[in-house]
Amino acid sequence: MDALSFYEKRVFSQNGEDGIIEELFARIGTSGKFFVEFGVSTGAECMTRNFLVHHGWSGVMIEANPYHYEQLVKQFGHMSGLSLVHERVKRENIAAIFRANSVPAAFDFLSIDIDGNVYWVWGALSDWQPRVAVIEYNASFPPPAKMVVPYDPVFVWDGTSYFGASLTSLAGRGAQLGYALIGTDSHGVNAFFVRRVLLDACGFPELTPKQAYHPPAYGPDEGGHPRRSGPYLQIQLISPGSPSCGTRVATAAPQRGTICCPGKYTGERGIFMPRRW
Repeated sequence: MDALSFYEKRVFSQNGEDGIIEELFARIGTSGKFFVEFGVSTGAECMTRNFLVHHGWSGVMIEANPYHYEQLVKQFGHMSGLSLVHERVKRENIAAIFRANSVPAAFDFLSIDIDGNVYWVWGALSDWQPRVAVIEYNASFPPPAKMVVPYDPVFVWDGTSYFGASLTSLAGRGAQLGYALIGTDSHGVNAFFVRRVLLDACGFPELTPKQAYHPPAYGPDEGGHPRRSGPYLQIQLISPGSPSCGTRVATAAPQRGTICCPGKYTGERGIFMPRRW
C-alpha cells in the first residue's frame, strides 16, 4: 500500500510535510494555488513557505504571537500575493478572517496548527472547501480514543499533552466536512485529509484512524509531551435513525447531553462526554 510517509521531505516544514504535500498536488492538481495556514510562528518552519518561495503560490498566513508576527512581517511582508494576519483564531472569528482576506470558497490548501481549539475552528469552516487539509492531532491518544479539549477561546498551550484532539475525533470531524483521512506523518504530528471527491485522483486509499496513526515521536514522555490531566470531551458521532439519536446522556459533569454539531451539517449528532485522564 502506498504510504504518505514514504514521500516525506523537509524544505521548510518540521516533519517532512513538504514532500507529502508536493506529491499530493502533483497527483490531484491545483485550482488556484491558494493556501491558508494558521499558527505559522515566525515562518521559518511552516508548511506554506515552500509554496510561497518555490512554487509561486499566494495565500494567507495567520499568527497570534506578537513577537512571532513581527518576525513574520520582517521576513515575508514584502512578498506580493501574501496576506499576513495578526489575530488569535477562534471559532467565532475565523469565518470573518477568511472573508476579510478574500479566501475563495474552493481553494487548494489549509493547515491548522493552533494547539487547543483545532476541532472547533475546523468545524466553523464549512463554507470553505480546500482540496487538502493538514490538521495537527494529539498522538498521545491513539485510536480508538475519542478526545477533544473543550472549547476555550483563550486557550494557551502549556507544553504538555493537554491540547487539541485525537486522530479518531478529527477523522470524524473531517468526514462531516467531506474529507477522507489518508495518513499521518511519521512523527505523529499532522493528519492529512483530501476532499472525498479527490480520493481516486490522489491515489492514496482512505484509512481508518488505526491504520493512519503514528505514535508521538517528538517529546520526552513516551515520545510525546509531558502528561497532564484536564477535562476533555469524548465525541461520538451518531448516524441518522440510530436508536440513541436525540437521547440525553447523563454525566456527573455540568456539560452533558446530546447536541447538534455546529455548521451546516445535517443528519448527525455528537455525544459530548466530559472525562479526565
